[in-house]
Amino acid sequence: MSITSKLPSMHPARRAQRGAVMVVALIFLLLLTILAISASGRSLLQERMAGGLRNAQQASMSAQTALRGAEWKLWTSTSNIGSHLNCGSGIFTDCYIFDPLSPVTDVVNFRTKQGWVTAGSTEYKGFGGGMDYTDFAGTAESGNLAKNPHYVIEDLGVELPPGVSGSLHESGATGSSGGGSSSVSRHIYRITARGAGASENTVRVLESTFAAKSN
Repeated sequence: MSITSKLPSMHPARRAQRGAVMVVALIFLLLLTILAISASGRSLLQERMAGGLRNAQQASMSAQTALRGAEWKLWTSTSNIGSHLNCGSGIFTDCYIFDPLSPVTDVVNFRTKQGWVTAGSTEYKGFGGGMDYTDFAGTAESGNLAKNPHYVIEDLGVELPPGVSGSLHESGATGSSGGGSSSVSRHIYRITARGAGASENTVRVLESTFAAKSN
């Protein structure tokens, strides 16, 4: 009688223990799920940050490439001519005369606007114009960019020492003719370049000033 009377009293305790284990297991499973989702979110964020950094670096290198290409064009062109290289004529149709009193709208927009702006600029496709940096199916040198870089060249006038009048140089003196008392016939050119990364939403604008022989 004692054995049979004890057996029914053990079953409720066992059922209660089984229920507690299940609740604890569900709590741990929920915690593991939350940790997994959090780790996955951090991984995606880091991947996006790495992709954004890569796009920014590509855009900067693209703009640098256009700057160096425009400088090389200036150097090789002005070193082989017998007179001043006139912007807007001959081989330099993509060059503008800088006039602080009447700036060219396309040049101002190209230098200051956000996003991808190309009006009034020249597309740079490498030395000789045979490189397409947007060719994803091409060689490794293509760059896999969303857009080819563009540049604008402005003639700031004759290179003169600071304080000498008649110069369009950014040293402080201004004028309209680009002439002056300098014995060195060199002109200062401002080059502005825009480059895009793998996404055209990532844009870098870089500028340089370059002195080139004019006579």
